[in-house]
Amino acid sequence: MKPLHARYPFMRAAREAVEAAEIDLATVVQRGGPAVERGLDRVESALEDGTVGEPHRESRVELLSYPIARVLVSIVDEAVLTRSYARAEASSAHDRFTAELASTTQLRSTSADSLTLRELLAEFELLEHVRPESGQLSEADRYRIDVGPYLDLAAGQWGEEWRLVNRPLADGEVPLEESELLVLCRRAVEQRVESGLPLSVPDVIAEPLEEAVARIRETLAEMDLTRDIDTVVPDLFPPCMRALLDQIQQGEHLEHHSRFAITSFLTSIGMSTDEIVELYQVNPGFGEEMTRYQTEHIRGETSPTEYSTPSCATMQSYGDCVNMDDRCERISHPMAYYEDALEDADEDEVTDWRERQES
Repeated sequence: MKPLHARYPFMRAAREAVEAAEIDLATVVQRGGPAVERGLDRVESALEDGTVGEPHRESRVELLSYPIARVLVSIVDEAVLTRSYARAEASSAHDRFTAELASTTQLRSTSADSLTLRELLAEFELLEHVRPESGQLSEADRYRIDVGPYLDLAAGQWGEEWRLVNRPLADGEVPLEESELLVLCRRAVEQRVESGLPLSVPDVIAEPLEEAVARIRETLAEMDLTRDIDTVVPDLFPPCMRALLDQIQQGEHLEHHSRFAITSFLTSIGMSTDEIVELYQVNPGFGEEMTRYQTEHIRGETSPTEYSTPSCATMQSYGDCVNMDDRCERISHPMAYYEDALEDADEDEVTDWRERQES
């Protein structure tokens, strides 16, 4: 099993390597050990920081941890976990192939342990749909992609720049920067990972994993991402969301990732689309149609996915994590912060806020 397989376990070649080795997954999980531990780590890291954690030093362990993680996600069978896990695998893969393709040495290498852009596109049947604007595929920095694949992969992207109406479509092709092409590849990875989940898991595999499954359920319960919250108390928002809300109310411009973060948070705590649109009216460049479209897209009303609030790790990576307090030190998700704050709040305070909202 090659390091390339371990880095990209969702690729067909990785699956074929496992099959060629005639590895019995039931035997692996019954024995326990590092592959099961790493599989559990992949899932827990997906929930806690939006990645799949640090790779194991042994390629075989790292590769086998991927099907085990998919089995764990399938047994738990919570939509929020499935989405979080698929996104985490895609995010980690995106970081890896972006860094790998950025290296001129690796890009031009013929080593079987180096991923090329051609191989990446071929993996997701995009090679025939993507063309460099000039020169060779591996040497270009601008590309054109057929509109069909573009619409499929861009549907889940946040930001006005991804809307087809904002792209100079010509001859059925959409222009892309290399970084944008790799973002679409990330979405292709996410679709690949999420496809087929949940799996049907036989008892001979499920029973040895009961302890690991219990740990995942406990993590979900602590984060409580599966419970609906219908209380809006701005004073109890996590510091990052209070800061973004203040910027909106002061009429400041928000970057796309910031708008996505606060909008997904507000939809998750029960605010209606009309209420969110009204909130944004004081913002510069406000457009009701666009704001409503983006909010409904995040809510899942006009897209195939209901988007979750970014984790604290993601907020930090975008520079949106500010004014950390004591609660932030022990909680890794804005929704978990807010729920914890609601539980600690005096009931009269929450009731007072509800009454003011209704009056």
